[in-house]
Amino acid sequence: MVVSNRKRNVILSILFFLPVAFIITMLLSKDNYNPLDVVKKNIVELPENKDSIQLKDHITILSFLGKKPSQNSIAALNLKELIYDTNKGFKTFQVVVLLPYEAKVEAQKLLQEIRSYEDLRFWHMVYTDDATVKRVFNSLKSDAKLDKNLACNSVYIIDKDMNQRGRLDDRTKKEIEDKNTVYGLYDYDCIKVAELKNKMAAEDMRVLFKEYRDKRKGDFEDSNKRRVKDLK
Repeated sequence: MVVSNRKRNVILSILFFLPVAFIITMLLSKDNYNPLDVVKKNIVELPENKDSIQLKDHITILSFLGKKPSQNSIAALNLKELIYDTNKGFKTFQVVVLLPYEAKVEAQKLLQEIRSYEDLRFWHMVYTDDATVKRVFNSLKSDAKLDKNLACNSVYIIDKDMNQRGRLDDRTKKEIEDKNTVYGLYDYDCIKVAELKNKMAAEDMRVLFKEYRDKRKGDFEDSNKRRVKDLK
């Protein structure tokens, strides 16, 4: 009986102190998360438009739905439900769809289809000429290409300093262990729900917003400075 009581007391003590120890460790440890990689700098700014929508000083998801946007309605709906709806409360966040002028009527119809009585204040349609659409797209690092209608299913993360964000190394842990060739993730395919939900929404956007929150609080330290400190 005495032994049983001792075991019970030991187990209760462990159960009590483990959460306490975890909390103390979390409070004392420094968050060493890696910021989302800059994969391309100096992305071309949006053309002048009536609503003065721009990339500078915003966290932007940039999309290209082309001259016939209704043909890309699945990509638009996935973008709205998986990325826009979960991030629209963050300061300076926006979705920008860059379109040729001739797509305006069809694009407005598509916008009504995906609205679903929800707030789309931070979803912007910006119209311009074909050459400007191509110029902005060509300033991006991308594995995708615009089709003949100037559309693609991929979207791009642009930070406040007009840098494109993504992953320079998108290998899995197993691929790294096997020393597979490095490959990146520069754009996010809106047709691939798992990629949009698990990589872009759950990981990459979350990390980017955390980076900017830490910068506002003065707690952010980029990975290069951290590595220098670790070497000292």
